[in-house]
Parts: sequence; C-alpha cells; structure tokens
Amino acid sequence: MLPSREEILRSAIFKTSRSGGKGGQNVNKVSSKVELVFNVEAFAYFTDEEKVRLKEKLQNRLDSECLLHIVSQEDRSQLLNKEKTIVKLIDLLKKALMVQKKRKPTKIPKGVIEKRLKNKASTAEKKRNRKIIGF
Repeated sequence: MLPSREEILRSAIFKTSRSGGKGGQNVNKVSSKVELVFNVEAFAYFTDEEKVRLKEKLQNRLDSECLLHIVSQEDRSQLLNKEKTIVKLIDLLKKALMVQKKRKPTKIPKGVIEKRLKNKASTAEKKRNRKIIGF
C-alpha cells in the first residue's frame, strides 16, 4: 500500500538551489531547482518487508545512508519543480513496491507443434525440388 501525499510531505526534506542552464537573469536570481530527500529507513509507514524490497529495487538510487534523492529543475517555477519531485517519488515507490506475479510455464499445444512441423516439411520439400539433378 502506498503512503498518501501528505505523509510523504511530512517525512521528505526539500532543498532548493539555483538551477543551471538557460533562463537569463532568472537563473542567477531565483532558486528554482528542487531536490527531494527521502529516508527509506526512517519512514514508519512501510513494513520491514517493504523496506527490504525498496532497498533492493532502488539500490542504484540510494546513497550510503539509505537516502533517496530526486532532483527537478525543468521548470522556472520552484513550486512546479517541487510538485514534479513528489510525483516522481510516488511513481518510483509504486514501481518498486509492485510484486510481479510468478509466471506459470505452459505446455505448447499439439496443434501449434504440428503446424510448425508441417511448415518445416513444406519448406524442405520446396528446397529439395529446386536442386538440379545431375545426369
């Protein structure tokens, strides 16, 4: 089960800084880049199993202190960037917590096997008929 947006906002830490790239004077004046820092270990909403699953799935994105960093600097507005980081975090958590169903191996139907063998036989017959028989 995924935590609500308000619970995430209570536990997440937001850092702002000046964004790089184009933007003219706006880039030099406004701190529009937003970094969301989320502590997977300290978040009480998840069970121990869910925390282990999150650590496994997000191991490439977590730092040494089990903190998840998400950065957004696409918009010129700090508020929009903050919203985007929250959406990214919820999406990441949703994907990481999803448990894949175990695949049940199925038998290949007899009709499919027979059709494949007939196709192979007809192709072989075509190629056999193309041969030039030497006298």
